[in-house]
Amino acid sequence: MKIGFFRFLIAVLLIGFGVVLVLENIGVMDFNGRDAWGYIYPSLFILFGIKWMIDRMKHRGGSYAWGSFFFIFGSLLLLDRFDIITFTFGDVFKLWPLLIIYFGFQFIGNSFKPKVIIQKKGNHEEVIDAEYSNSSFFTVGNHEFNKPNWKVEPTTIKTLAGDFYYDFSKAYIPEKEIPITVNALAGDVHILIPENIEFQIKASVKAGDIDIVGQTVDGINRSLSYVTPNYDTATRKLNFTLKLKAGSIRVDLV
Repeated sequence: MKIGFFRFLIAVLLIGFGVVLVLENIGVMDFNGRDAWGYIYPSLFILFGIKWMIDRMKHRGGSYAWGSFFFIFGSLLLLDRFDIITFTFGDVFKLWPLLIIYFGFQFIGNSFKPKVIIQKKGNHEEVIDAEYSNSSFFTVGNHEFNKPNWKVEPTTIKTLAGDFYYDFSKAYIPEKEIPITVNALAGDVHILIPENIEFQIKASVKAGDIDIVGQTVDGINRSLSYVTPNYDTATRKLNFTLKLKAGSIRVDLV
């Protein structure tokens, strides 16, 4: 992955350098080779920022915060080089309000907490059920369930926007029917389910696409239902209700 990115980076730099030289030769712009670095390093910031954000979306590390910061910082520097705005490297401290924005999103992410039902047995307390719920429809954030041996519990998420990633191949799934509901104004839902797990899904989007193990629909006001053959008789099974106003729903078997 890193090799591919750096090859892409070199290619972009060569193409950009060639375009600038062509523009200089035909009189569109004046270019001094000594000023090349002033255009190169902001472009590097932008490319690295995009890569980190893409890596984060694909769950391959990366960072939304650092990725967006370098993308914004590089873009402002590049706009300065083209005399659109005035922004120098020393003006980086003017971007401090981004910290407030990042902390805000961090608090939103932390608002997703489990509701735990505890039963007392003598002098001991035992967790008998836990329902993960985010009932505020005015929150924005990503929800990832992909840690090794994470426990699947009844889940209800209602949120304004976000990306939802479930990897049930890494999960501990109890012997019962487990309902999972996602209701969002906008977002992407990606679910990985082992082939030996029974499940049913009711999915709908006002605008977008749905792909459930190869069955697809897309467009406006689309819905798709799917149930595995042995769902009714299975003791361990997942029951999904997925509703998006705009976005994409995808379910893959692994």
